[in-house]
Amino acid sequence: MTGTGDGPVWVLAEHAEGHLGRIGFELLGRGRRLAGDLRAPLWAVVVGPVLPDTELRRLIAGGADVVLAIEHEALGRFLVEPYAACIEDAVRRHQPQILIGGATTTGRTLLPYVAVRLHTGLTADCTELAIDPATGDLLQTRPAIGGHILATIRTPHHRPQMATVRPHSLRPPEPDPTRTGTIRRVEPSAALLRSRVRHVGFEPSPEVRGLQDADRVVGVGRGIRRPENLPLVRDLAESLDAALGATRDVVDRGWLDYPHQVGLSGKTISPRLYVAVGLSGSVQHLAGMQTSETIVAINIDPEAQVLKVAELGIVGDLFEVVPALIAKLRQARARPGRTAHSE
Repeated sequence: MTGTGDGPVWVLAEHAEGHLGRIGFELLGRGRRLAGDLRAPLWAVVVGPVLPDTELRRLIAGGADVVLAIEHEALGRFLVEPYAACIEDAVRRHQPQILIGGATTTGRTLLPYVAVRLHTGLTADCTELAIDPATGDLLQTRPAIGGHILATIRTPHHRPQMATVRPHSLRPPEPDPTRTGTIRRVEPSAALLRSRVRHVGFEPSPEVRGLQDADRVVGVGRGIRRPENLPLVRDLAESLDAALGATRDVVDRGWLDYPHQVGLSGKTISPRLYVAVGLSGSVQHLAGMQTSETIVAINIDPEAQVLKVAELGIVGDLFEVVPALIAKLRQARARPGRTAHSE
């Protein structure tokens, strides 16, 4: 679709098992800023089965001015053809100037398909979004060349401007139950629901969910020196009931596999606690975990970049600090009525 346009800003809100996913609320935080800069309304778009008003109103509390619910029981499971057809139809009707979704399995499958059908551009896997005040264009920033640089891309001549955003790259805004907005429920036509594919089953990957959805993560860097020392970090993760993450350097050396990688070229996470063990804190790695609620860093180098972003920094040899920390955690867990997490 050509033209500049002055329509609404849209975010795609995903759902599963009758509940809205976190990614939609993260996107509302970004969309609210974009819509504010453009002085445009912010819409949350939900494609799926019929959800109760109470669930959809969570999107209004999260920042949406309008919730467009495209509903049919046939949309209960994600299939790219009917989902894309429904979104394309809605875009042509309402002419949004921006459409953003999550860089999730659904978003990475759906939005490129929609972009092709609308003859517009799409920037995938963005870490930052902003509005150019001079032109109103969406500035879409994403890692490039293996995460070594950040590229900013724009779509000046086609609408909607489309992007997918990394999950956990921004915390959802605090809900405001006093906000008001409009819920528009739409039932798509039978033609939009046609699909050459049928859903036969779903098996989630525990490896991916274990890291991205973990409340606690222990990240390990090259300071561990050799793969034979990894059991020490695994023991710390086990003591904290935490998932294990790693820098790109650790993964490139084959010490841990790619699902553990945190950073621009890996996963973006936002746990309540991130313990950085023996990692310096490169820009690429920090971009993947800097929204963690609490960061604890253990590094022998007092000038390590990771110590500058940590709430608690321990300057010392990890081979001395980590065993002592594990021992303290185990002592805390052994106390009657106490757990390691209460320490």
